Amino acid sequence: MSTETSTTGLARLIRVVLVDDQELVRSGLRRILRRRDGFEVVGECTDGSELPTLLATTAADVVVMDLRMRVVDGITATAELTARGDGPPVLVLTTFDDDEMLSGALRAGAAGFLLKDSSADDLIRAVRTVAEGGNWLDPSVTGRVLERYRTTPPVVVPSGRGEACDLLTARELEVLRAMALGRSNGEIAAELVISELTVKSHVGRIFTKLDLRDRPAAIVFAYDNGLVSPHRG
Repeated sequence: MSTETSTTGLARLIRVVLVDDQELVRSGLRRILRRRDGFEVVGECTDGSELPTLLATTAADVVVMDLRMRVVDGITATAELTARGDGPPVLVLTTFDDDEMLSGALRAGAAGFLLKDSSADDLIRAVRTVAEGGNWLDPSVTGRVLERYRTTPPVVVPSGRGEACDLLTARELEVLRAMALGRSNGEIAAELVISELTVKSHVGRIFTKLDLRDRPAAIVFAYDNGLVSPHRG
């Protein structure tokens, strides 16, 4: 993880892979994700089809993924990476007219979403959060993504398991709400005044009790069950 330290006591750089078919976009991302800010771009792909080969030889902490690409789009590439089980998390870059693809990417397992017109500071925070095991949902798209989920058949919430409040402890509900608000494990630990290891244990139990495969699925569950509102500040 990006919070690890080397034997010299210095924080290890967050290793980033860029997947976008536009050189200008990748160039802009490289200029923002600089070594002096704690990042290292370790690889680039112009299409999702190139990602498996790159990751087979390159260690990465996070993949910054475009959605619209010619051969293999971001949804397919994200789903394939998620299916591996051992790949780095995906931060999707999107635009305002990508609602359908955005919800598809969430179902595919993306850990974060960021609009391409976001500020450099937001990009840095989003990449760092996702690399550290958290999730990032741009406030401008969160409500729209969840609204699309509400109008389509749910696939991440198995039927017959009862209300979330009956399945989770009070502390687990607090952790689930914090995850849905985009908090990383470290941020949740600080807010609840518990250790990060304890947070990880709670997250694991939440996944098990609710039969969820990852944090994006937990976010959808939290919103769909009214634990968090997309309109709540």
